[in-house]
Amino acid sequence: MPVTALVSAKSAGVTTAALALTLASKRPSLLAECDPAGGTIRAGFLQGQVGAGYGLYHLAAAERTGSDALANAFANHLWPMDEAGHRKLLPGLTDPAQAAALGRTWPALSEVMHVLADEAGYDVFIDAGRLAIESGRLHTTLTPAPLLHRADLVLMVVRGTEQALTLARHLVDPLRTELADRGSGPDALGLLLIEDGQYRAHQVAEALKTPVLAALPWDPDTASYFTNGGRPPRGYGRSPLLRHARTATEQFEAAASRRHIQQQYPPRPANPQLAGVLQRLSEKGGSRG
Repeated sequence: MPVTALVSAKSAGVTTAALALTLASKRPSLLAECDPAGGTIRAGFLQGQVGAGYGLYHLAAAERTGSDALANAFANHLWPMDEAGHRKLLPGLTDPAQAAALGRTWPALSEVMHVLADEAGYDVFIDAGRLAIESGRLHTTLTPAPLLHRADLVLMVVRGTEQALTLARHLVDPLRTELADRGSGPDALGLLLIEDGQYRAHQVAEALKTPVLAALPWDPDTASYFTNGGRPPRGYGRSPLLRHARTATEQFEAAASRRHIQQQYPPRPANPQLAGVLQRLSEKGGSRG
């Protein structure tokens, strides 16, 4: 299953989208809240059920002990988001000042996430927060850059508004270059459209020169529940956001599978002689009748 990282140019609903995808997936799923600016799920959606003793920050100390210690700490710091334990959360930082301690932890944590996806069949979603660019590159402290480098898909979450597109337009090219130079390839980058605004998917794709891999509807009732917690809105399980999120997870799996196949079997270089033969055959066929 794919490891999918979600980012944004500014507040665009990354955490809400990541929660929807994690909760809607038909497979076991994990949401890793890796925003260096701090996590919001424990205080919002979970309404303080998870204390500071759980979460991302504690993995930094474990990683310094070794890979086994990190793997054990990772498993011990996952919080179940459903009764069956099929949806899990790695709670994020409680203080942005903690982000500096994670610099050397990100690569090892990425390995653990890929093992969970590849060997245990989990859909893994990474809430990577707001992109921070410095001198044309991902900021090494304000973004979890190694997680983006290794992800099967990197989704920029955008709304269909002029303001959102203007902000995203300045970040798409540096992010694509980063993935080309240090990541799994520029084709890992796609868009996740939040359908809030006047622009439709094809217009957003054209404006940002990047494919829209999925779209989620603007569903304020469900979004408010994911942001603030409390009692689920009426019809929550059949809400537009969850229904479309379920479809989106399938679209992401298909996109990641296509990338994997293309990486295994790259297109054969064109043969100029063969191309000439095909052209002549085409011309002869077209002249008949």
